[in-house]
Amino acid sequence: MAISNLSENLEDNSKLIHHSDRGTQYCSNEYVKLLQTNNIQISMTQNGDPLENAIAERVNGIIKEEYLNDYQIENQKEAEELLKTVVELYNNERPHMSIGNLTPNQVHQNNIKTQKLWKNYYLKNPIIVNQ
Repeated sequence: MAISNLSENLEDNSKLIHHSDRGTQYCSNEYVKLLQTNNIQISMTQNGDPLENAIAERVNGIIKEEYLNDYQIENQKEAEELLKTVVELYNNERPHMSIGNLTPNQVHQNNIKTQKLWKNYYLKNPIIVNQ
């Protein structure tokens, strides 16, 4: 559906990136060929570990729930402009509890070492089934 709804104004699909975990539906030959045929770049997590995608999923959830639910987007240009503004707010204005109520840019620009304020419930060396 996404491919059929691509804007005709988009001259070069190679600027598009499809990011996913390594779910079987995204790794199937048919799906990969569909992306390649439409000149869409493919990006996947490294090894299928759900922990790799956790941060991205958290950020995407915050952006959707806290920022995007209140907007009606009419076209790709509006979406790009709004997303750029939202990412700026997320990085510069929104304090994050996990980094001592600082913003990501405060931490990165000032090289602040933050204390880990969350608990990891996953084993450090999980047993991998069917290696």
